[in-house]
Amino acid sequence: MSKNNLIKSFIIPVIFVIFLLAIQALCDLELPEYTSTIINDGISHKGISYAVPEVLTEDMYNSLLRISNEDVSIIASYNLIVKDNLSTKDYTKLSKEYKALKKGNIYLLNDLDEKELQVMETKLSKPLILYNMLANNNESIANALNIPISDDVSLLNVLMSFDNETFTNIINSLSASFDNYDESMLKEYSYLSIEDIYNKVGINLDDYQMNFIINKGLMMLAIAAFGMIIAIVSGYIISKIASRVSYILRNKVVAKIMAFSTAEFKEFGASSLITRSTNDVEQIKMFSIMLFRIVIFAPIMGIGAFIKVYDNPLNWLIAIALIAILVLISVLFSLAMPKFKVMQKLIDKMNLVSREIITGMPVIRSFNTEEHEEKRYDEANINLTKNNLFVNRLMGIMLPSMMFVMNFVSILIVWFGAKEIDLGTLQVGSLLAFITYTMQIIMSFLMISLVSVMLPRALVSIKRIKEILKKDISIKEPLNPLNFDDTKKGIVEFKNVSFKYPDADEAMLKNISFKATPGTTTAFIGSTGSGKSTLINLIPRFFDATEGEILVDGINIKEASIKDLRSRIGYVPQKGMLFSGSIASNIKFSDENIPDAQMEEAAIISQSYDFIQEKEDKFASAISEGGSNVSGGQKQRLSIARAIAKNPEIYIFDDSFSALDFKTDAALRKALNKSAKNATVLIVAQRINTIMNADNIIVLNEGEIIGSGTHKELLKTCKVYKEIALSQIKEEEL
Repeated sequence: MSKNNLIKSFIIPVIFVIFLLAIQALCDLELPEYTSTIINDGISHKGISYAVPEVLTEDMYNSLLRISNEDVSIIASYNLIVKDNLSTKDYTKLSKEYKALKKGNIYLLNDLDEKELQVMETKLSKPLILYNMLANNNESIANALNIPISDDVSLLNVLMSFDNETFTNIINSLSASFDNYDESMLKEYSYLSIEDIYNKVGINLDDYQMNFIINKGLMMLAIAAFGMIIAIVSGYIISKIASRVSYILRNKVVAKIMAFSTAEFKEFGASSLITRSTNDVEQIKMFSIMLFRIVIFAPIMGIGAFIKVYDNPLNWLIAIALIAILVLISVLFSLAMPKFKVMQKLIDKMNLVSREIITGMPVIRSFNTEEHEEKRYDEANINLTKNNLFVNRLMGIMLPSMMFVMNFVSILIVWFGAKEIDLGTLQVGSLLAFITYTMQIIMSFLMISLVSVMLPRALVSIKRIKEILKKDISIKEPLNPLNFDDTKKGIVEFKNVSFKYPDADEAMLKNISFKATPGTTTAFIGSTGSGKSTLINLIPRFFDATEGEILVDGINIKEASIKDLRSRIGYVPQKGMLFSGSIASNIKFSDENIPDAQMEEAAIISQSYDFIQEKEDKFASAISEGGSNVSGGQKQRLSIARAIAKNPEIYIFDDSFSALDFKTDAALRKALNKSAKNATVLIVAQRINTIMNADNIIVLNEGEIIGSGTHKELLKTCKVYKEIALSQIKEEEL
């Protein structure tokens, strides 16, 4: 999958997740609002949401209208319900809800939007209060106006009988007494007036209040349940995206590692490559989850909560809380960041030491260096543990510190909020909602801060993964690979080949030239470090020659497909390497579809068949990791069988017979000569017995060919070869 296609495959899920997180945030932001409404309106105001009566008797309406000086907006906001014009069904329904309809006509409030209701609250506040005081025969007003009242004489009715001018003057005079009251206090008195009106209309306020609370409560439950479902769905999709990202990264990293030459392997190191393809990818995966869960969700929550409390008189407390958190986080981060940056390197070191101890256990035991290795492991372990402890302790300090800030801010909100409530500028429900929104803002800021704690480690992991993916591979596929010439099948030719390891001062191989043909065996021998293994590793392009040409089947191997080249080679390394699975899966490693007969033939030639038959499950017998449950000789023979089963045109044996006894060695080479009579065989050996029958023996010394020929020819012409031969075999046996 190309990079553009990969990005496109994530665009729709990411956009969908952001959409879901926005909905989840909106659900969470609505809940405190409902809590505030239940407390303010449901409990404090008997379920009355706005200080505007939803129903009035005809007398109440006329009185309010006159008190408000015939306000047109009031006239337009109510609709007259004439009981004689109602159908039986509508009358039954309305009279049950509003008992006053049985005695006469009523006025019902029209459907108004929130803005219109707020305007009506302002216009009706004083008229409602005055109406309530006059309708209930307020003694102070009656005494001030010198109007005698009794149970039979209503103060309101007396004033309504006055002429318009007198009535208006009296109302204006009474209204002036409320000029010192702020809007919130007027609204509270209006609620009390509406409660009295509803009692007179025949509304059961207890039922009215309970219905309001139940309805709002059910809405809260529905929003909470919907938010939960959205959170589950978004969490599932986020996990899928993060897992997909880690899956793709691991595949890309492993694919790139598989393309590395030995030079790149040496540059990074096996332990570091393991850490990068596992732990580093996992860090990126966890950060991807946190990125969606927090970096996207938290700002939506924080901004939404801030909008909700923007006009609250206590919003200055949020600034204090955020400043305190910012200072605390800055101090903690300045201490933690350096530790996060070295975390992955310490894990690399830990993996390196662990790997060396596990793979080198026999050597460690044979040299009695267990105590030294334990100290080396303990040192790496202590360094990693100290680093982790330091970071975890800082994070341990962070949470209690944040909780202290949050609790302290809550105390400040309650302290100053109580004063606002006492002044009538804030309601209890609004205070509780403000506390909730403030905590949401602080928690959003805190979550983003926690992500920034993970960010350095994630960035280090991203950088380490990027180093692998961006690494320039020294062994490259040609843009237009050439096809091998089948008429020259099995021919290997070196033309003036030289090779120097990266950063080395001198060339390892110098001016190497020879030709190996099908049906012949070419052997390489020389002292340790003479370049034998390096030479044959150039053929399958584990390294590339720095000078000269290497031809296989008539074409330069740098111009051929690497896969095609290696498909023609059966390679047996110096150290037998088996993979976990079964004997059969190891022999059929090049192609799982190899016929069983061919597999058995390979086992017979490699002298493996007898010990395989001795096992209970035969070819199905399990092979442990690294072939730890078979001996060194058996491991080597199975490695040889793996190459033979491939039936290649070129065999490369890199000192592959060293773990075999002389009898097995001789039997194996004899069987191999018959089965590989049409193949080209290249052998690196230390033992003269292994190669003395080779068609051509090349003697290397310090990277140069100092002798070439048959065994007998070299005994006469090459001093170094004769010295090697005499060191292994008596002169009379040569």
